[in-house]
Amino acid sequence: MYRIRIDRKRCIGCLTCVTACVVSHESSDARNRVVIDSETKPAPIFCRHCDQPECVYTCMTGAMRKNYETGYVTYNKEQCASCYMCIMACPYGVLKSDSIYNKEIMKCDMCASVDGNPKCVEKCPMKAITLEEVQL
Repeated sequence: MYRIRIDRKRCIGCLTCVTACVVSHESSDARNRVVIDSETKPAPIFCRHCDQPECVYTCMTGAMRKNYETGYVTYNKEQCASCYMCIMACPYGVLKSDSIYNKEIMKCDMCASVDGNPKCVEKCPMKAITLEEVQL
């Protein structure tokens, strides 16, 4: 299983990862973001595909699911009731509603809907974002 690893010391806040996400998903908004922390340093925010995901536990329809084979938390917009409990439950503040299609949740899918290679990892010029293999 792979997870996105962020080395904040290497991040320069260029937003290339955010742009890569928008372009690869042909969207108006990214599934990730870069904020400025209390020390005025860039802090990339990405879905952590948690081992015990609060978004999954609070989803009343099963639209959010943990895939234990890949380790990813997946989202099925067809099952979504647009209650936004997943957004409220995420301890990292990663999930958000789509700004155009308000009934959909913006969630990292590790670019599975594109080609399975996370574009944020591919495009980061500072190599601050990498894929790391982890054991379950």
